[in-house]
Amino acid sequence: MRLFSLKSCDTCRKALKSLAEAGYGPEVIDVRKDGVSEADLTAIIAQFGDAAINRASTTWRGLSEAEKQTDPAVLLAAHPTLMKRPVIQSQDGWTIGWKPDVQAKYLDGVPKET
Repeated sequence: MRLFSLKSCDTCRKALKSLAEAGYGPEVIDVRKDGVSEADLTAIIAQFGDAAINRASTTWRGLSEAEKQTDPAVLLAAHPTLMKRPVIQSQDGWTIGWKPDVQAKYLDGVPKET
């Protein structure tokens, strides 16, 4: 399991804590510090498309209108902190965010993986 996050993101910290308490040991990728590989970015965009962009972020609000019209892959490559978080890759595929449906997938009796 891999968790794409930001060290400063409260939601990401909650997700990591809950996953650890449930017995997971995810590899944590800090999108600001570690970056996102081209292969991972391609997979994330393929899975979530435009929904991978966090339009509530400070980074988004700082973009010009022209920049906001840019392709999501280009935006995320230039501004990895625009990624909606956390993005989790597990043996069952990809999830984004930490809403109840995602929490249920990982915390409600699903076999654990590391």
